[in-house]
Amino acid sequence: MSGILDLLNSDIGKTLISGASKQLGQGKEQTTSALSAALPLILGAMKNNASTPDGASGLLKALGNNNHSGDIMGNLGSILGGGNIDQNVLEDGAGILGHVFGGKEQNVANAVSKSSGMDIGSAMNILKVAAPLIMGFLGKETRQKNVSTQSGIGNLLGGMLGGNSKQSQSIVTSLLDADGDGSVIDDIAGMLMDGGNKKGGLSGLLGSLFGK
Repeated sequence: MSGILDLLNSDIGKTLISGASKQLGQGKEQTTSALSAALPLILGAMKNNASTPDGASGLLKALGNNNHSGDIMGNLGSILGGGNIDQNVLEDGAGILGHVFGGKEQNVANAVSKSSGMDIGSAMNILKVAAPLIMGFLGKETRQKNVSTQSGIGNLLGGMLGGNSKQSQSIVTSLLDADGDGSVIDDIAGMLMDGGNKKGGLSGLLGSLFGK
């Protein structure tokens, strides 16, 4: 966990954690834990979707939208520093989650909630903030690296997930297949907590997001 905390000590990382924590009325430790679960789950779902030609094409088209050019990375202060989280960001996040998780985002929020100790509403909002952040980073990367093919976006997502790629995708599949049974969500939450204590792909992702 120390690598993640080191990364979160960067200026953008501090803004993200403290802003989200303040806006949601949650402790910084819980917010960090929730983000460390949410980020790889969203990426894992995107990688699952991009495994088909249609899914990859849809993701690349969405990343080409000006809303996902990467500007969000420099605007976290205004997005999270006002009276409420920017409504446009939350609406964009909700749309992204609905697409990548196919309507099962409530299962994902439940798992993030149980793994971080955060209430379900705040966990869902963490996901809604994290999704546009990831899309902004991916949009910037695809522009800079001229990524335009299924293999290209798959490799980019796999590289960001690193050693956690297969585990994240396995957890995503379990969440999407879950019928809401509490024991299943508890098991998945336990896997997320275990994964959060390991350095590697997640640290690499956060390092990229926070410019370290």
